[in-house]
Amino acid sequence: MTNQIMACIDGSRLSHAVCDYATWAAREMAAPITLVHMLSKKGASQADADYSGRLSLGGREALMEELTSLDEKRSRLALEHGKMLLEEYRERAQTHGATDVHTRQRHGRLVGALSEIEDDIGLLVLGKQGRASEQDNDKEHLGSNLERVVRTLHKPVLVTVGPEFVEPRRLMMAFDNSDVARRGIETLANSKLVSRLECHVVMVGDDQQEAEQALQWAEEILKAASVSVVTAVRHGEVARTLEDYADDNDIDMIAMGAYGHSRIHYLFSGSTTTKMMQTTHLPLLLLR
Repeated sequence: MTNQIMACIDGSRLSHAVCDYATWAAREMAAPITLVHMLSKKGASQADADYSGRLSLGGREALMEELTSLDEKRSRLALEHGKMLLEEYRERAQTHGATDVHTRQRHGRLVGALSEIEDDIGLLVLGKQGRASEQDNDKEHLGSNLERVVRTLHKPVLVTVGPEFVEPRRLMMAFDNSDVARRGIETLANSKLVSRLECHVVMVGDDQQEAEQALQWAEEILKAASVSVVTAVRHGEVARTLEDYADDNDIDMIAMGAYGHSRIHYLFSGSTTTKMMQTTHLPLLLLR
């Protein structure tokens, strides 16, 4: 996590939180921020597809010219609107303490655009829902791009779930001693992002001795990086137990391995990673 903080801004209700969490991460990691705004590529106009075949040659030509003119106007407006959004959030980030803020507009689909610049990403910040789905009243609904982004990129992704920023003090790492979870611990240890947080490493399982041995390894790795560590073993249904622990211990952010496979696959396998993104009320740091 040594490169830029990339934050996806689209003007949705979560954009403030995306910007603020990215700003917080940039301060903690002493890293630059790049605010990214996507401009979608539109295909041929639906009106052209539906009606041009019914018109005379002259009528089709006139319609095509009008549709082309409208598309050009829409494109210019979208471009200018995006520039205004980026400037607004650049100022917001600078007001909240970011000193190195850049902006970037990209054309096309979000997943493809981020894949092209993946090498530049140290941490990606985006909202659980984007502008296209913000009218959806279902709190568990995920934005159309979120799951694809998390599955495609092999970089840490911080998902914001609410419109308000709360500066993290305590982070809970859901740990199961799998390869993906161990890599997650090592990622945290090598990142300045958690250096000032109280890091709770929590295992849920029935084998107390095995869990304590695994937690000892995680504790040693984090303490060697001067991270404040609390370890805990809990019993019960994994997701519910972790949520209860987070509530009982005033956790501000959850970290977990994304789309891995483990003995507690009900939490860490693909469909359950998605379920956690749907149901959690806390920012979720997904580690690959």
